[in-house]
Amino acid sequence: MKSLVFLSVILTAILYGNSEHLIVGNVADRVVLANHTKVEYNAFPFMKRVKQYFYSGPKVIQGIQALDLQHSKSSVNITAGGVGSTFVNLRFKSERGGGLDYDVGIYVKPDFL
Repeated sequence: MKSLVFLSVILTAILYGNSEHLIVGNVADRVVLANHTKVEYNAFPFMKRVKQYFYSGPKVIQGIQALDLQHSKSSVNITAGGVGSTFVNLRFKSERGGGLDYDVGIYVKPDFL
């Protein structure tokens, strides 16, 4: 039984270890999802694909979550704004010959707290 659990942990680490997720700030406790978006870009042979995502809202951002749904070697960076401001700019870059498929969530503090 212990070897089966160990094997499943190792396989999970291998399969999901290469993906580049971005989780910044508070995305779980006493925050609400203000914006939920899918960022997609098709693959093109031998090229890296770059896409920008912009969010601007009336409330201060408490957390940002960008999950790589393809579990690829693509990357995501915050280029402006972010946690503590009312806007954020994200830059996504795929691996060579690959596409982008990210699930982006922007979290803010609710009105009732």
